[in-house]
Amino acid sequence: MEDKVRRLQEMIDESKRIVFFGGAGVSTESGIPDFRSVDGLYNQKYDYPPEEILSHSFFERYPDEFYRFYRDKLIVRGARPNAAHAYLARLEQQGKLRAVVTQNIDGLHQAAGSRNVLELHGTLLKNYCAKCGRRFDASYVQDASETPRCDRCGGVVRPDIVLYEESLDHDVLTRSVTEIARADMLIIGGTSLAVYPAAGLIHYFQGRHLVLINKSPTPMDSMAELVIPEKIGQVFSALH
Repeated sequence: MEDKVRRLQEMIDESKRIVFFGGAGVSTESGIPDFRSVDGLYNQKYDYPPEEILSHSFFERYPDEFYRFYRDKLIVRGARPNAAHAYLARLEQQGKLRAVVTQNIDGLHQAAGSRNVLELHGTLLKNYCAKCGRRFDASYVQDASETPRCDRCGGVVRPDIVLYEESLDHDVLTRSVTEIARADMLIIGGTSLAVYPAAGLIHYFQGRHLVLINKSPTPMDSMAELVIPEKIGQVFSALH
């Protein structure tokens, strides 16, 4: 791994416009479970498959069941940024990292200090009434003993995340494409690149260095100049 980390450092040093594209593997070292690994959420047993619970139609029909899953599995209290989040925030402060494009909904990149974070699948930190649009903070939803309802109109309050059957936010998607297309280096980390349309964004990259850091192989490994099959926090901890 030492030779690969050394090469990664060289690429970062010579690049001026880096973009990071990350998935669930970035946050697993903070204690947040991923979705598709052996121990991930999609391989655990519930009355309904997690993909169904996290769909728009299921939320509309069974909000109580949705929120049981939400509190049990999506909310990880006390989760803190790890070495990967911290390194990316520092790289941005140095003026080398232009954007973090993430599939995660936990807000840990911002907690670490990153500013330009493009959240493709939304965030658990923001919530809104599905009926009148009134906004609520995370504690309003997380501390509710049952399905949270709007204190103005009584509508169901939902987290500002992209559920299955819903489209990605057009503005976030456009900005992500623009940042990736302008980058001279794209680092992809902690993602199996199995979820579309998010995974398809890497095809907009036209820069010099494409790096993939993921514990397991991805369909895009052959496209990358450098592939590092390790935990991303471990790899970033070895960089300066």
